[in-house]
Amino acid sequence: MTVSTEGYQVRSGSPALRAAVELLSSMRFSISLLTIICIASVIGTVLKQHEPSLNYINQFGPFWAELFMAVKLNAVYSAWWFLLILAFLVLSTSLCIARNTPKIASDLKAYKENIREQSLKAFHHRAEGALPDAPEAAARRIGQALVGAGWKVKLQQRSAPGGEGWMIAAKTGAANKLGYIAAHSAIVLVCLGGLLDGDLIVRAQMWWGGKVPYTGGGLIADVQPKHRLPPSNPTFRGNLLVAEGTQSGTAILSQSDGILLQELPFSIELKKFIVEYYSTGMPKLFASEIVIHDHETREQIPARVEVNHPAKHRGIEIYQSSFDDGGSSVKLQALPMNALARPFEIEGVIGGSSQLSKGQGDGVDRLTLEYTGLRVINVENFAGNESAGGMGGTDVRKVDLRSAIDSRLGAANKTVTKKELRNVGPSITYKLRDAAGQAREFHNYMLPVDMGDSVPVFLMGLRDTPAEAFRYLRVPADDAGELDGFLRLRAALADPVQREQAVRRYARLATDATRPELAEQLAASAGRALALFAGAKQANGKPVAGLQAISEFMELNVPEAERARAGEVLVRILNGTLFELAQQTREQAGKAPLLPSDQTQGFMTQAVLALSDAHLYPAPMAFQLKEFTQVQASVFQVARAPGRNIVYLGCALLIVGIFAMLYVRERRVWVWLAPQGEGSRGTMALSSNRQTMDVDREFAHLRDKIFTDNLQGPQP
Repeated sequence: MTVSTEGYQVRSGSPALRAAVELLSSMRFSISLLTIICIASVIGTVLKQHEPSLNYINQFGPFWAELFMAVKLNAVYSAWWFLLILAFLVLSTSLCIARNTPKIASDLKAYKENIREQSLKAFHHRAEGALPDAPEAAARRIGQALVGAGWKVKLQQRSAPGGEGWMIAAKTGAANKLGYIAAHSAIVLVCLGGLLDGDLIVRAQMWWGGKVPYTGGGLIADVQPKHRLPPSNPTFRGNLLVAEGTQSGTAILSQSDGILLQELPFSIELKKFIVEYYSTGMPKLFASEIVIHDHETREQIPARVEVNHPAKHRGIEIYQSSFDDGGSSVKLQALPMNALARPFEIEGVIGGSSQLSKGQGDGVDRLTLEYTGLRVINVENFAGNESAGGMGGTDVRKVDLRSAIDSRLGAANKTVTKKELRNVGPSITYKLRDAAGQAREFHNYMLPVDMGDSVPVFLMGLRDTPAEAFRYLRVPADDAGELDGFLRLRAALADPVQREQAVRRYARLATDATRPELAEQLAASAGRALALFAGAKQANGKPVAGLQAISEFMELNVPEAERARAGEVLVRILNGTLFELAQQTREQAGKAPLLPSDQTQGFMTQAVLALSDAHLYPAPMAFQLKEFTQVQASVFQVARAPGRNIVYLGCALLIVGIFAMLYVRERRVWVWLAPQGEGSRGTMALSSNRQTMDVDREFAHLRDKIFTDNLQGPQP
C-alpha cells in the first residue's frame, strides 16, 4: 500500500465542493499548513510577545509597529489566524488519517497470496530452484521455518500444471505502517493540546461570555467583574506577583489590548524569598517559601517553589517565574543641577510616585517623580581599563597568530575577553514626568565607582526612551567620598559674586604684586572665560555653557592660526580659576584647602568635564539614593493546562511513529511451489518498502536457505 498525497475524491456535489474537500484532506495541504505554522513560530520567537505598544513603536517605528499589531505579530500564538490554522491542520490531518487508516488496516490483514507466478518473476529480488520435497511437504517445512524466524505466514493450495501447487505468503515489519498512523495522530493530539492550553477558551469567553480586557490602572480589587475570569475557567496561564509578607489570589493574563484577571480557588502567601548569585551577578538560585490558602476548605498548605520544581494545588501548577521588587521604601536626596533648584529629601516606595512642586525647588513645575526600580547588586566588568579607563588599542607588532588561534580553541569557558567583575553597589531607577505626560528615565548609583581613573565618580544615567542605552554623567567624589565638593563648586559657579571673588583671587596669585596692570588684564580674561563657562554670556547669539561655549567664542574672536595656542592658554586660565573657586568654597564650608596631588588634579579634571556637561542635563535636579529598605517579591506563573497530558501523549506517539517509519522495514516474501517429478520447483520473490543493502543480504540469506533442508530464517 502506497500512501497517496491526494485527498478524498467526493463523487457528488458541485465541482467547487469536491475540489475543496479533496484539498482539505490532502497531504500537501497539511504540509503547507505546517510550513506556515513553523514560520509563524519563528516570528513569535524572534519578536517579543505581549509587549506594550510603546516598546514596538520605539524599536521599529510607528508604521511597522502599527502593522505588527494589525496582523497580531505581537501576540502570534493567540492570534485568530494562528488558531484558525491550527484548527484547519487538525481537521486536515484527521481527514488524512481517516482516509488512509482503512487502507492500512486492510493492508495489514492481507498476505497477497493470490499473486501469480509470472508476477514473482518481475520482482527485483527473485530466485528459482528445485526442491526434493513434494510441494505440500516443502510448503509446510518452509512456512514453519519462517514462523520461527518471526514472519507471519499464510499457505494457499491451488491448481498448477501437473498437479496441486502451494503458495507461501509471508510478511514482517507491519509496524512501519502503524508508524504512519501514530505520527499523524501525534500531530492532531499536539495541535488539540495547543488549542486547549492556548487562548482559544479565553477568547471564547471574550466573544460569547461578555469578558472585556482591562486597560486602566488602580487597585485590582476595584476592577469590575466583566474583566475577571471565574475560578472554574478550564484553562489559563497567567502571572502573579506576591511581595514578602503579603498574599494574592488573582492572576494577570496579558492580552494584546489589555489584561484579564483570573480568580484562583486559593491565595498564595509569600513567607520568604531566597536568591543566590553567581560571581557575574546573575541569579544562581531563586526560590519561594509559600503558604497556599485554600478558599473552600480554609486549609493552609506550606510549600516551596523553585525553578523547574513547581507546586500544585487543585489542578493548578505554580511555577517560579522570576522575582521583582515588592515595594521597597527609599529615601532620595535631590541634587541641584541648575542655579534655580534647591536641595531637598523625599521618600517613596518602588512602584509609586511623588508630585514635585515649586516649593521643593525653583525650576520644578508639576513634575512627577516615579520610582521604577531598586537594584541592590550591580556587577560590572572592569577588565581592560587601560589608558585612563579606556580599552587600549591593538599593537600590531604584538599580534601572534598562534596565540590568537589557541585562545579560540579548547574549552568553551576560555574566552579572549578577560573579566574583572566587581559589585558597584545599589542603584535607583526613576522617571521624571512633566505636565504633558512626557517622561525621561534616570539611573543613578548610590556609591562612587572606581573607573580606573585617579578619582572615583558618581554615575548618573539618563535616556529619553526605553529603546536607548543610558548615557552617564560622571560626577567626581570629593576627598570624603561624597558629592558635596562638586555641588558646592556647581553652586558657586552659578553665583556672579563667587565667580568675581575667585577671579580676583586667581589673578592675585598668578601675577607679580608689583605689576597690578597684569593682574587686571588676567582678571578680565579669567572673568570672561569663567562667565562663558558658567553660561552667563552668549556665544553666537545663543546661550551656551561649558567647554562648548569656550570653543564657539574662540571660533568667533580668534584667528584660526592662533586658536591652538590661545585655546591652551584659555583652558589653563579656566582651570586655575575653577581651582581657586573650589578652594574658596571649601573655606566657606570650614574644610581644609585642597593640597596639590594626583587626587586633587584628578578631581578638578573630572569636575571641569562634569560642570561642562551639567548644563545639558535635562532635569533641574538629580536624585541620589541615600537609604532604602528592600522588600522582595516573587513572580509566579500559575497555569491550568488540561491539554498537557494530551500533548505528552502526542509526543510519545510522534517518537514511536518516527522510529517505526525510519527504522522498521516492511518486507514480504512469496514462494510458489509447483510439482516437478517427485519433488517440486520453487519460485521465490522478496519486496521491501525501502531498498537497502540489508535487503540484499536478507534476500541472499533466504535464497540460500529456502532451497536447502535446514532453513534458518533471519531475525526480523
